[in-house]
Amino acid sequence: MLRRRHHAQTQVAGEAEGRQETHEDRWIGGDPAGSVHGRPQDGSQLTPAGLYLHVPFCARICPYCDFAVLTGDRERRRTFVEHLLAEIDLHADSPLEFDTIYFGGGTPSCLEPEDLARIVHRARTRLHTAADTRIFLEANPEDVSPESVAAWRQLGVDTLSLGIQALNREGLKFLGRLHDPGSAERSVTLSREAGFRTVSMDLIYGLPGQSAADWQDELDRALALQPDHISCYQLTIHRGTRFGVMEKRGTLTQLSPDAQGELFHLTHRHLNASGMQGYEVSQFAATVKHRSRHNQKYWDHSPYLGLGPSAHSYSEGRRWWNFRNTSTWQEKIAAGVRPVEEMETLDAQALTLEAMMTGFRTYAGVDLEQIRRRWGMDLRATNADHIRRLAGEGLVTVHGDRLSPTRDGLAVADSLVRSFDLS
Repeated sequence: MLRRRHHAQTQVAGEAEGRQETHEDRWIGGDPAGSVHGRPQDGSQLTPAGLYLHVPFCARICPYCDFAVLTGDRERRRTFVEHLLAEIDLHADSPLEFDTIYFGGGTPSCLEPEDLARIVHRARTRLHTAADTRIFLEANPEDVSPESVAAWRQLGVDTLSLGIQALNREGLKFLGRLHDPGSAERSVTLSREAGFRTVSMDLIYGLPGQSAADWQDELDRALALQPDHISCYQLTIHRGTRFGVMEKRGTLTQLSPDAQGELFHLTHRHLNASGMQGYEVSQFAATVKHRSRHNQKYWDHSPYLGLGPSAHSYSEGRRWWNFRNTSTWQEKIAAGVRPVEEMETLDAQALTLEAMMTGFRTYAGVDLEQIRRRWGMDLRATNADHIRRLAGEGLVTVHGDRLSPTRDGLAVADSLVRSFDLS
Protein backbone atom coordinates (compact mmCIF):
# COMPACT_ATOMS: atom_id res chain seq x y z
CA MET A 1 0.00 0.00 0.00
CA LEU A 2 2.70 2.47 1.01
CA ARG A 3 0.56 5.50 0.69
CA ARG A 4 2.15 7.42 3.51
CA ARG A 5 3.93 10.72 3.50
CA HIS A 6 6.40 9.37 6.05
CA HIS A 7 6.59 5.66 6.58
CA ALA A 8 7.06 5.42 10.33
CA GLN A 9 9.93 2.96 10.01
CA THR A 10 12.01 5.01 7.62
CA GLN A 11 11.21 8.47 8.92
CA VAL A 12 13.72 8.40 11.77
CA ALA A 13 16.31 6.54 9.73
CA GLY A 14 16.04 9.07 6.94
CA GLU A 15 16.66 11.87 9.37
CA ALA A 16 19.90 10.17 10.32
CA GLU A 17 21.12 10.22 6.71
CA GLY A 18 24.75 11.18 6.45
CA ARG A 19 25.81 9.31 9.58
CA GLN A 20 25.80 5.83 8.05
CA GLU A 21 28.64 3.47 8.75
CA THR A 22 29.40 0.69 6.32
CA HIS A 23 29.19 -2.69 7.99
CA GLU A 24 32.02 -5.18 8.16
CA ASP A 25 31.59 -8.46 6.32
CA ARG A 26 31.91 -10.46 9.52
CA TRP A 27 29.07 -8.43 11.02
CA ILE A 28 26.76 -9.38 8.19
CA GLY A 29 27.75 -13.01 8.13
CA GLY A 30 27.68 -13.51 11.86
CA ASP A 31 25.50 -11.84 14.48
CA PRO A 32 24.58 -8.29 13.44
CA ALA A 33 23.09 -7.89 16.85
CA GLY A 34 25.90 -8.58 19.25
CA SER A 35 25.31 -6.00 21.94
CA VAL A 36 22.63 -4.52 19.69
CA HIS A 37 20.15 -7.25 20.52
CA GLY A 38 21.60 -7.84 23.95
CA ARG A 39 20.50 -6.46 27.28
CA PRO A 40 21.77 -3.04 28.35
CA GLN A 41 25.22 -3.31 29.88
CA ASP A 42 23.90 -2.14 33.25
CA GLY A 43 21.72 -5.25 33.44
CA SER A 44 18.41 -3.41 33.21
CA GLN A 45 15.53 -4.62 31.07
CA LEU A 46 14.88 -3.16 27.63
CA THR A 47 11.62 -1.39 26.88
CA PRO A 48 9.14 -3.74 25.15
CA ALA A 49 10.14 -3.90 21.50
CA GLY A 50 8.18 -3.68 18.27
CA LEU A 51 8.39 -6.19 15.41
CA TYR A 52 7.90 -4.74 11.93
CA LEU A 53 7.31 -7.12 9.00
CA HIS A 54 7.64 -5.56 5.56
CA VAL A 55 5.52 -7.14 2.82
CA PRO A 56 6.68 -5.54 -0.45
CA PHE A 57 3.88 -6.60 -2.78
CA CYS A 58 1.25 -4.34 -4.34
CA ALA A 59 -1.31 -4.98 -7.07
CA ARG A 60 -0.21 -1.68 -8.61
CA ILE A 61 2.57 0.79 -7.78
CA CYS A 62 0.99 4.10 -6.81
CA PRO A 63 2.42 7.17 -8.56
CA TYR A 64 3.44 8.83 -5.28
CA CYS A 65 5.12 5.79 -3.70
CA ASP A 66 8.90 5.73 -3.21
CA PHE A 67 9.12 2.69 -0.95
CA ALA A 68 10.44 -0.81 -1.57
CA VAL A 69 7.46 -2.35 -3.37
CA LEU A 70 6.85 -4.57 -6.37
CA THR A 71 4.11 -6.53 -8.05
CA GLY A 72 4.10 -10.32 -7.87
CA ASP A 73 1.95 -13.37 -8.49
CA ARG A 74 0.86 -15.86 -5.84
CA GLU A 75 3.93 -18.06 -6.33
CA ARG A 76 6.28 -15.13 -5.86
CA ARG A 77 4.42 -14.12 -2.70
CA ARG A 78 4.63 -17.66 -1.35
CA THR A 79 8.39 -17.69 -1.97
CA PHE A 80 8.64 -14.41 -0.10
CA VAL A 81 6.73 -15.84 2.86
CA GLU A 82 9.13 -18.80 3.12
CA HIS A 83 12.09 -16.43 3.24
CA LEU A 84 10.39 -14.18 5.82
CA LEU A 85 9.80 -17.23 8.03
CA ALA A 86 13.47 -18.10 7.66
CA GLU A 87 14.50 -14.56 8.58
CA ILE A 88 12.45 -14.82 11.77
CA ASP A 89 14.37 -18.00 12.57
CA LEU A 90 17.66 -16.11 12.11
CA HIS A 91 16.64 -13.85 15.00
CA ALA A 92 15.47 -16.61 17.34
CA ASP A 93 18.32 -15.79 19.73
CA SER A 94 17.11 -12.23 20.29
CA PRO A 95 16.36 -11.56 23.97
CA LEU A 96 14.02 -8.69 23.08
CA GLU A 97 10.40 -9.07 24.14
CA PHE A 98 7.93 -7.82 21.56
CA ASP A 99 4.55 -6.35 22.43
CA THR A 100 3.63 -5.27 18.89
CA ILE A 101 3.70 -7.06 15.54
CA TYR A 102 3.15 -4.72 12.60
CA PHE A 103 2.52 -5.92 9.03
CA GLY A 104 3.41 -3.02 6.74
CA GLY A 105 4.32 -2.61 3.13
CA GLY A 106 3.50 -2.75 0.39
CA THR A 107 0.12 -4.38 0.88
CA PRO A 108 0.17 -7.08 3.59
CA SER A 109 -3.50 -7.80 2.96
CA CYS A 110 -2.53 -9.28 -0.43
CA LEU A 111 -1.08 -12.30 1.38
CA GLU A 112 -3.33 -15.28 1.93
CA PRO A 113 -4.74 -15.42 5.49
CA GLU A 114 -3.07 -18.79 6.05
CA ASP A 115 0.31 -17.26 5.15
CA LEU A 116 -0.26 -14.36 7.55
CA ALA A 117 -1.18 -16.93 10.20
CA ARG A 118 2.04 -18.87 9.56
CA ILE A 119 4.07 -15.70 9.99
CA VAL A 120 2.33 -14.78 13.25
CA HIS A 121 2.76 -18.31 14.57
CA ARG A 122 6.46 -18.34 13.68
CA ALA A 123 7.01 -14.98 15.36
CA ARG A 124 5.21 -16.10 18.51
CA THR A 125 7.06 -19.41 18.75
CA ARG A 126 10.58 -18.29 17.75
CA LEU A 127 10.66 -14.83 19.34
CA HIS A 128 9.73 -13.61 22.79
CA THR A 129 6.27 -12.02 22.59
CA ALA A 130 4.31 -10.49 25.44
CA ALA A 131 0.96 -11.85 26.52
CA ASP A 132 -0.73 -8.62 25.42
CA THR A 133 1.05 -8.33 22.07
CA ARG A 134 -0.97 -6.27 19.61
CA ILE A 135 -1.03 -7.11 15.91
CA PHE A 136 -1.40 -4.39 13.27
CA LEU A 137 -2.27 -5.04 9.64
CA GLU A 138 -2.31 -2.61 6.72
CA ALA A 139 -5.01 -3.44 4.17
CA ASN A 140 -6.38 -2.10 0.92
CA PRO A 141 -10.16 -1.64 0.63
CA GLU A 142 -10.35 -4.02 -2.34
CA ASP A 143 -8.99 -6.82 -0.13
CA VAL A 144 -11.68 -6.32 2.53
CA SER A 145 -14.56 -8.80 2.51
CA PRO A 146 -16.63 -10.56 5.20
CA GLU A 147 -14.36 -13.59 4.77
CA SER A 148 -11.06 -11.69 4.94
CA VAL A 149 -11.90 -9.60 8.01
CA ALA A 150 -13.10 -12.75 9.80
CA ALA A 151 -9.82 -14.49 8.96
CA TRP A 152 -7.74 -11.49 10.12
CA ARG A 153 -9.65 -11.30 13.39
CA GLN A 154 -9.12 -15.04 13.90
CA LEU A 155 -5.34 -14.71 13.61
CA GLY A 156 -5.41 -11.96 16.24
CA VAL A 157 -5.25 -8.68 14.34
CA ASP A 158 -6.14 -5.86 16.75
CA THR A 159 -5.68 -2.80 14.52
CA LEU A 160 -6.68 -2.74 10.87
CA SER A 161 -5.28 0.23 8.95
CA LEU A 162 -7.17 0.87 5.73
CA GLY A 163 -5.48 2.65 2.83
CA ILE A 164 -8.49 4.70 1.81
CA GLN A 165 -6.48 7.77 0.66
CA ALA A 166 -9.51 9.57 -0.78
CA LEU A 167 -13.30 9.35 -0.69
CA ASN A 168 -14.01 10.89 -4.08
CA ARG A 169 -13.51 9.45 -7.55
CA GLU A 170 -11.27 12.24 -8.82
CA GLY A 171 -8.87 11.93 -5.92
CA LEU A 172 -8.71 8.14 -6.13
CA LYS A 173 -8.05 8.25 -9.88
CA PHE A 174 -5.31 10.84 -9.44
CA LEU A 175 -3.66 8.75 -6.70
CA GLY A 176 -3.79 5.60 -8.82
CA ARG A 177 -5.97 3.65 -6.41
CA LEU A 178 -7.91 0.57 -7.50
CA HIS A 179 -10.99 1.04 -5.31
CA ASP A 180 -13.90 3.46 -5.62
CA PRO A 181 -15.55 5.58 -2.89
CA GLY A 182 -18.28 3.01 -2.33
CA SER A 183 -15.87 0.13 -1.72
CA ALA A 184 -13.80 2.38 0.55
CA GLU A 185 -16.82 3.11 2.70
CA ARG A 186 -17.88 -0.55 2.72
CA SER A 187 -14.40 -1.61 3.86
CA VAL A 188 -14.69 0.62 6.93
CA THR A 189 -18.18 -0.65 7.73
CA LEU A 190 -17.17 -4.31 7.36
CA SER A 191 -14.08 -3.76 9.49
CA ARG A 192 -16.05 -2.11 12.27
CA GLU A 193 -18.61 -4.90 12.23
CA ALA A 194 -15.83 -7.51 12.45
CA GLY A 195 -14.89 -6.22 15.91
CA PHE A 196 -11.28 -5.02 15.53
CA ARG A 197 -10.01 -3.13 18.54
CA THR A 198 -9.09 -0.21 16.28
CA VAL A 199 -10.13 0.57 12.72
CA SER A 200 -7.94 3.24 11.17
CA MET A 201 -8.24 5.15 7.90
CA ASP A 202 -5.43 6.73 5.90
CA LEU A 203 -6.16 9.86 3.87
CA ILE A 204 -3.94 12.03 1.66
CA TYR A 205 -4.47 15.75 1.29
CA GLY A 206 -2.81 18.56 -0.63
CA LEU A 207 -3.73 17.20 -4.05
CA PRO A 208 -3.33 19.70 -6.91
CA GLY A 209 -6.33 22.01 -7.02
CA GLN A 210 -7.78 20.79 -3.71
CA SER A 211 -9.56 23.58 -1.83
CA ALA A 212 -10.20 23.92 1.88
CA ALA A 213 -13.89 23.23 1.26
CA ASP A 214 -13.03 20.07 -0.71
CA TRP A 215 -10.80 18.77 2.08
CA GLN A 216 -13.26 19.58 4.87
CA ASP A 217 -15.96 17.70 2.98
CA GLU A 218 -13.58 14.74 2.70
CA LEU A 219 -12.89 14.84 6.44
CA ASP A 220 -16.61 15.00 7.21
CA ARG A 221 -17.27 11.96 5.03
CA ALA A 222 -14.50 10.10 6.86
CA LEU A 223 -15.84 11.10 10.28
CA ALA A 224 -19.31 9.90 9.30
CA LEU A 225 -17.87 6.38 8.97
CA GLN A 226 -16.89 6.50 12.68
CA PRO A 227 -13.34 5.14 12.49
CA ASP A 228 -11.34 4.86 15.70
CA HIS A 229 -8.27 6.45 14.17
CA ILE A 230 -7.47 8.64 11.17
CA SER A 231 -4.05 9.29 9.64
CA CYS A 232 -3.84 12.34 7.37
CA TYR A 233 -0.73 12.63 5.22
CA GLN A 234 0.19 15.61 3.13
CA LEU A 235 1.03 14.66 -0.45
CA THR A 236 4.78 14.77 -0.97
CA ILE A 237 6.37 14.41 -4.40
CA HIS A 238 9.47 12.19 -4.40
CA ARG A 239 12.10 11.97 -7.11
CA GLY A 240 11.98 8.71 -9.02
CA THR A 241 8.22 8.27 -8.64
CA ARG A 242 5.75 8.85 -11.46
CA PHE A 243 4.64 12.04 -9.78
CA GLY A 244 8.27 13.09 -9.52
CA VAL A 245 8.74 12.59 -13.25
CA MET A 246 5.54 14.51 -13.98
CA GLU A 247 6.63 17.41 -11.79
CA LYS A 248 10.00 17.54 -13.53
CA ARG A 249 8.28 17.64 -16.90
CA GLY A 250 5.98 20.41 -15.73
CA THR A 251 2.79 18.36 -16.01
CA LEU A 252 2.17 18.27 -12.25
CA THR A 253 2.17 21.29 -9.98
CA GLN A 254 1.94 21.06 -6.21
CA LEU A 255 -0.22 23.35 -4.12
CA SER A 256 1.49 26.51 -2.94
CA PRO A 257 3.05 26.44 0.55
CA ASP A 258 0.33 28.78 1.79
CA ALA A 259 -2.43 26.52 0.47
CA GLN A 260 -0.76 23.45 1.99
CA GLY A 261 -0.43 25.27 5.30
CA GLU A 262 -4.12 26.16 5.23
CA LEU A 263 -5.07 22.50 4.74
CA PHE A 264 -2.71 21.41 7.53
CA HIS A 265 -4.30 23.80 10.02
CA LEU A 266 -7.79 22.83 8.84
CA THR A 267 -6.98 19.16 9.41
CA HIS A 268 -5.93 19.65 13.03
CA ARG A 269 -8.61 22.21 13.85
CA HIS A 270 -11.50 20.26 12.34
CA LEU A 271 -10.59 16.77 13.54
CA ASN A 272 -9.86 17.90 17.09
CA ALA A 273 -13.14 19.83 17.19
CA SER A 274 -14.93 16.70 15.94
CA GLY A 275 -13.59 14.49 18.73
CA MET A 276 -10.60 12.95 16.94
CA GLN A 277 -7.75 13.89 19.26
CA GLY A 278 -4.53 14.73 17.49
CA TYR A 279 -1.38 13.28 19.06
CA GLU A 280 1.13 13.54 16.22
CA VAL A 281 1.49 15.69 13.13
CA SER A 282 -0.55 13.25 11.05
CA GLN A 283 -2.26 11.00 13.63
CA PHE A 284 -5.68 11.37 15.26
CA ALA A 285 -7.49 8.99 17.62
CA ALA A 286 -11.01 8.89 19.04
CA THR A 287 -9.60 7.99 22.47
CA VAL A 288 -6.15 7.41 23.95
CA LYS A 289 -6.56 3.62 23.70
CA HIS A 290 -6.69 3.89 19.90
CA ARG A 291 -3.30 5.60 19.59
CA SER A 292 -0.67 3.47 17.85
CA ARG A 293 1.40 1.57 20.39
CA HIS A 294 3.73 0.45 17.61
CA ASN A 295 4.49 3.82 16.01
CA GLN A 296 5.25 5.29 19.42
CA LYS A 297 8.35 3.09 19.52
CA TYR A 298 9.82 4.93 16.54
CA TRP A 299 9.24 8.27 18.24
CA ASP A 300 10.80 7.51 21.64
CA HIS A 301 13.78 5.29 20.69
CA SER A 302 12.26 2.08 21.98
CA PRO A 303 13.86 -0.99 20.40
CA TYR A 304 12.33 -2.41 17.24
CA LEU A 305 13.25 -5.20 14.85
CA GLY A 306 12.42 -4.86 11.17
CA LEU A 307 12.26 -7.93 8.94
CA GLY A 308 11.69 -8.05 5.20
CA PRO A 309 13.25 -6.04 2.35
CA SER A 310 14.38 -2.50 3.36
CA ALA A 311 13.15 -2.90 6.95
CA HIS A 312 14.99 -0.92 9.62
CA SER A 313 15.85 -1.96 13.17
CA TYR A 314 17.03 -0.06 16.25
CA SER A 315 18.27 -0.91 19.73
CA GLU A 316 20.58 0.70 22.26
CA GLY A 317 21.93 3.45 20.03
CA ARG A 318 22.45 1.36 16.90
CA ARG A 319 20.36 1.13 13.77
CA TRP A 320 20.66 -1.31 10.89
CA TRP A 321 18.63 -1.97 7.77
CA ASN A 322 18.03 -4.78 5.31
CA PHE A 323 18.76 -4.83 1.62
CA ARG A 324 16.04 -3.03 -0.31
CA ASN A 325 16.12 -5.33 -3.32
CA THR A 326 13.89 -8.34 -2.64
CA SER A 327 16.05 -10.75 -4.67
CA THR A 328 19.20 -9.73 -2.77
CA TRP A 329 17.32 -10.01 0.51
CA GLN A 330 16.22 -13.55 -0.39
CA GLU A 331 19.70 -14.58 -1.51
CA LYS A 332 21.21 -13.59 1.84
CA ILE A 333 18.57 -15.50 3.77
CA ALA A 334 19.01 -18.56 1.55
CA ALA A 335 22.72 -18.43 2.43
CA GLY A 336 21.80 -18.52 6.12
CA VAL A 337 22.89 -14.97 7.00
CA ARG A 338 20.91 -11.99 8.13
CA PRO A 339 20.19 -9.77 5.10
CA VAL A 340 21.58 -6.57 6.63
CA GLU A 341 22.98 -4.01 4.21
CA GLU A 342 24.38 -1.39 6.58
CA MET A 343 24.36 -0.20 10.16
CA GLU A 344 25.15 2.94 12.09
CA THR A 345 26.03 3.79 15.67
CA LEU A 346 24.39 6.99 16.87
CA ASP A 347 26.23 9.33 19.23
CA ALA A 348 24.55 11.53 21.85
CA GLN A 349 24.16 14.43 19.45
CA ALA A 350 22.52 12.28 16.77
CA LEU A 351 20.15 10.65 19.27
CA THR A 352 19.22 14.06 20.64
CA LEU A 353 18.55 15.35 17.13
CA GLU A 354 16.27 12.41 16.39
CA ALA A 355 14.45 12.77 19.72
CA MET A 356 13.75 16.39 18.92
CA MET A 357 12.71 15.71 15.32
CA THR A 358 10.20 13.08 16.36
CA GLY A 359 9.21 14.90 19.56
CA PHE A 360 8.31 18.16 17.86
CA ARG A 361 6.07 16.18 15.50
CA THR A 362 3.93 15.14 18.49
CA TYR A 363 1.50 17.10 20.61
CA ALA A 364 3.38 15.99 23.74
CA GLY A 365 6.60 17.55 22.46
CA VAL A 366 10.13 17.16 23.82
CA ASP A 367 11.14 16.28 27.37
CA LEU A 368 14.38 18.18 27.92
CA GLU A 369 15.14 16.49 31.23
CA GLN A 370 14.79 13.04 29.68
CA ILE A 371 17.23 14.06 26.94
CA ARG A 372 19.68 15.31 29.56
CA ARG A 373 19.42 12.07 31.54
CA ARG A 374 19.66 9.76 28.53
CA TRP A 375 22.32 11.50 26.46
CA GLY A 376 23.84 14.26 28.59
CA MET A 377 22.65 17.11 26.36
CA ASP A 378 21.42 20.02 28.52
CA LEU A 379 19.41 21.91 25.90
CA ARG A 380 17.62 24.03 28.45
CA ALA A 381 20.93 25.54 29.54
CA THR A 382 22.47 25.91 26.07
CA ASN A 383 19.33 27.18 24.34
CA ALA A 384 17.57 29.19 27.08
CA ASP A 385 17.29 32.42 25.07
CA HIS A 386 16.20 30.54 21.97
CA ILE A 387 13.47 28.67 23.86
CA ARG A 388 12.12 31.96 25.22
CA ARG A 389 12.11 33.37 21.70
CA LEU A 390 10.20 30.38 20.30
CA ALA A 391 7.65 30.66 23.10
CA GLY A 392 7.31 34.39 22.44
CA GLU A 393 6.64 33.71 18.78
CA GLY A 394 3.88 31.27 19.70
CA LEU A 395 5.63 28.20 18.29
CA VAL A 396 6.10 26.27 21.56
CA THR A 397 4.71 26.23 25.06
CA VAL A 398 6.97 25.56 28.05
CA HIS A 399 5.78 23.44 30.98
CA GLY A 400 8.70 22.76 33.27
CA ASP A 401 11.18 20.73 31.26
CA ARG A 402 8.74 19.95 28.45
CA LEU A 403 8.55 21.89 25.20
CA SER A 404 5.33 21.27 23.31
CA PRO A 405 4.71 22.63 19.81
CA THR A 406 1.66 24.80 19.23
CA ARG A 407 -0.35 24.17 16.10
CA ASP A 408 1.82 26.75 14.36
CA GLY A 409 4.88 24.92 15.70
CA LEU A 410 3.66 21.57 14.44
CA ALA A 411 3.36 23.05 10.97
CA VAL A 412 7.08 23.93 10.99
CA ALA A 413 8.34 21.09 13.19
CA ASP A 414 11.44 20.35 11.10
CA SER A 415 12.60 23.97 11.12
CA LEU A 416 12.05 24.13 14.90
CA VAL A 417 14.64 21.40 15.35
CA ARG A 418 17.15 22.97 13.00
CA SER A 419 17.00 26.19 14.96
CA PHE A 420 18.48 24.60 18.12
CA ASP A 421 22.16 24.57 19.00
CA LEU A 422 23.08 20.92 19.56
CA SER A 423 26.85 21.40 19.73
